[in-house]
Amino acid sequence: MSEEVTYADLKFQDSSKTENIQEFNKFGRKAPPAPSHVWHQRAWALVLLCLLLLIGLGVLGSIFYITSKTDMEKLKKLQNFKEELQRNVSLQLMHNMNSSEKIRNLSITLQEIATKLCHELYIKKSEHKCKPCPKRWMWHEDSCYLQLTQWETWQKSDEICSNYNASLLKIKNKSVLNFIKLRNLYHYWLGLSPSKDHTSYKKLDETIISSDWFTRNTNDLNDWIYCGYIHDQYVSYTECTDRKNIICEKLANSVKIESILMSEVPEE
Repeated sequence: MSEEVTYADLKFQDSSKTENIQEFNKFGRKAPPAPSHVWHQRAWALVLLCLLLLIGLGVLGSIFYITSKTDMEKLKKLQNFKEELQRNVSLQLMHNMNSSEKIRNLSITLQEIATKLCHELYIKKSEHKCKPCPKRWMWHEDSCYLQLTQWETWQKSDEICSNYNASLLKIKNKSVLNFIKLRNLYHYWLGLSPSKDHTSYKKLDETIISSDWFTRNTNDLNDWIYCGYIHDQYVSYTECTDRKNIICEKLANSVKIESILMSEVPEE
């Protein structure tokens, strides 16, 4: 009985040695274990993952290309729209400028017509409501004239005209000269600069080219200063402290077109 047990143990030990001997190859080195089924699965999973990544990159690249192309087309359309809008704005500005110029020219023409028409109404009625001058003032071209028959010194007369926002009469062109000649004025101060020299009289026509029209401020005039005055067709000089009549002038207002539209048009 004891002999059979001993034989069985020896056989098991021999088989174990045989298995250990098979683990070494012919060079005496330990052979690598055979690849298992788990490693095959991992390799296939890795390959599949790489394929999915490549497919994803391809899809993303396609989407990026299509999106970029679409955005470029939109950007190009916006650029074209911007350029078209700029051209339209430029054309509109040019049109507006031309229209403004036409309106301005039309307004000037209408103002000239209204002024001429108002002047015709003024001839018929000196205090017509379209007159661009205050009451009692005479209207000639673009100026208003006030004739006062009160005797004052030259300096006082100049102050009175200043109170009306006006000045003493100055004759600087033929149109005003002819207008004044028709008034037949005697002993009216003129807006000539006071002088220390007594100047002899001269024709009224010569005042047009005169450089003696009042431009300086004279606050202290005594008996030794001489001022000019109109006497019919002549200009004479006398002491500024003498007393003469007054005639003032100032710029006329613009004729109001609405005052013409509400008025009767004079017969031709």
